[in-house]
Amino acid sequence: MGDCESVAPQLEGEENLIAAAKHIVRALGSNKNLTKDVKKILADLGSQLSTMATIDDEGVEGLKSGIEEHLSVVEEKITSWETDESMIWDSGPDEAFEYLSAVDEARKLIQGLENRCLNGGDEKELLRRAHDVLQLAMQRLEEEFKYLLVQHRQPFEPEHMSFRSSEDDGVDVGSMVSFGDESFEESARRDSVSRTSEECIIDLVHPDVIHDLKCIANSMFMSNYDHECRQAYVIVRKDALDECLFDLEIEKFSIEDVLKMEWGTLNSKIKRWVRAMKVFVRRYLASEKWLCDQIFSELGLANFVCFVEAAKAPMLQLLNFAEAISIGPHQPEKLVRFLDMYEVLADLLLDIDALFPDEAGSSVKVEYHEVLKRLADSVRATLVEFKNAVATNTSTNPFAGGGIHHLTRYVMNYLRLLVDYKDTLNLLLKNDRSVPVLLSPDSSPSTEDESTSNDFSGGVSAMTLHLQSLTSILEANLHEKSKLYRDASLQHFFLMNNIHYMAQKVKNSELRVIFGDKWIRKHNWKFQQHAMDYERATWSTILSFLKDESNSSNSSISRTLLKERLRSFYVAFEEVYRTQTAWLIPDVQLREDLRISTSLKVIQAYRTFVGRQMYHIGEKHIRYNAEEMQDYLLDLFEGSQKSLHNPHR
Repeated sequence: MGDCESVAPQLEGEENLIAAAKHIVRALGSNKNLTKDVKKILADLGSQLSTMATIDDEGVEGLKSGIEEHLSVVEEKITSWETDESMIWDSGPDEAFEYLSAVDEARKLIQGLENRCLNGGDEKELLRRAHDVLQLAMQRLEEEFKYLLVQHRQPFEPEHMSFRSSEDDGVDVGSMVSFGDESFEESARRDSVSRTSEECIIDLVHPDVIHDLKCIANSMFMSNYDHECRQAYVIVRKDALDECLFDLEIEKFSIEDVLKMEWGTLNSKIKRWVRAMKVFVRRYLASEKWLCDQIFSELGLANFVCFVEAAKAPMLQLLNFAEAISIGPHQPEKLVRFLDMYEVLADLLLDIDALFPDEAGSSVKVEYHEVLKRLADSVRATLVEFKNAVATNTSTNPFAGGGIHHLTRYVMNYLRLLVDYKDTLNLLLKNDRSVPVLLSPDSSPSTEDESTSNDFSGGVSAMTLHLQSLTSILEANLHEKSKLYRDASLQHFFLMNNIHYMAQKVKNSELRVIFGDKWIRKHNWKFQQHAMDYERATWSTILSFLKDESNSSNSSISRTLLKERLRSFYVAFEEVYRTQTAWLIPDVQLREDLRISTSLKVIQAYRTFVGRQMYHIGEKHIRYNAEEMQDYLLDLFEGSQKSLHNPHR
């Protein structure tokens, strides 16, 4: 075909030259002033030009016949594979090379024939045949292209991504109805995926066929079948990306489906989404981009277009799930998951901008940024809901035993979890007035010993303000709940337990960095004050029965009165024993401390009274010795009611 290509322009040039020469001869021959010799020369030249034109016409016919013969050879090579069910690229590199060469020849034939037709040539039928042959070849190349992409696809195995064992149990992270318990902390703990498993380019298609795919793509693009080539790539690779999401256990849900899900199920789906998002973007999409670059790098913007078209739908599927989560109810138990989703999107922001840099990927980037903003709004809104839920949580009955209320456990465990998101929360809450800070006058933060919780400007961080605001709201609620007890001593006992729990949670966790030592000292003082108030409310009246009321050595109290006072003491003590063995101090150290403090006061007063008044009362009226009394006091605060009339000792 190379000879045909070079001959055609040459003949066309000769035709033009002869026509120009004949025109000149005719123009000169019309001049009446020419001599006979000149006229004879012009006549001979005209005759020669006419002969040359005749010869040229014969050459054109010969060229046309040669083109037709060459087209038939190319056509035979291309059509021969139409009856063969095997794939060309499975038949070896020689067959593939020959087929691509035939396609190349067909394309050149078309170019040559189109030029001749533009110059008045009569080769339209040959041109039509050549186009048909090329179209047939393009259809075959499209099939071969898809076949290579599918047949040589590498399996995607997301290492360290086994979700089912840890997530499909559907554990709830607590609810504001029950306010959870210690299990909230474990079930809501943030998940992590090693960056090693995230950031690794893998061969999604076997490297041995990349060159073949590139050759097919180049041939189709050069033949103006670029749209068909891109479409074939997108169809195959989009299916592969969908399968990747399936391997990552990501399902397709409508917004309505997500909004209808129970929280236990949804919580598991969110954790899986967070893990999958990092692997899908940093590993799979990055590898997909690399594959596009390898195949289409020489074809302009085709690599960007193909990548975006293949990745767009799976990315939007992931973003639609996040969007559905963000527009759903902002229940407090969802805050940690909102933060997880926000952080993973924020962390991948640079990756997304790099993967979708041009106008072709703008729709994905715009949606990505919008979902990120909505999740940020959801975090703020959920914090408001959480504060409102804590403030408005009411009880109709006092909490049994005066122990640590579920609300206290829930809130403090909740705050411990938020420490992991300190940087994110500081960013989202800074200068944000949608989350009000409500601090009581005695709980305002101090900067003198809380430098670790301060931001770079030297002021108290936004997160510190909001967490201290939450504990202030909790304390106010606990004071209201304490009023449900009719017994003043139990009111103080309840507040002692709960404030001690708050102080210990802060002291023994990362919250200490946020709240600071001054906050801890203040709340240690508060629970100790309630402990003293409990002792005063419980024992002041009882110990008054043992008070020495002698005014002088000559004055004495009647024996009957002394016996009555001792009997009243025993009755009151036994009642305290009966009721306060049912009260509970969960913290062992606090329980022992309060027992010791109580014992010191009670036993000392009892020993003194009995020692001084034994002669007047008589031994038979002494029910318990001091050691027995001390043992009885050690039964208090275990949460299991006992009676001295039938003590379980």
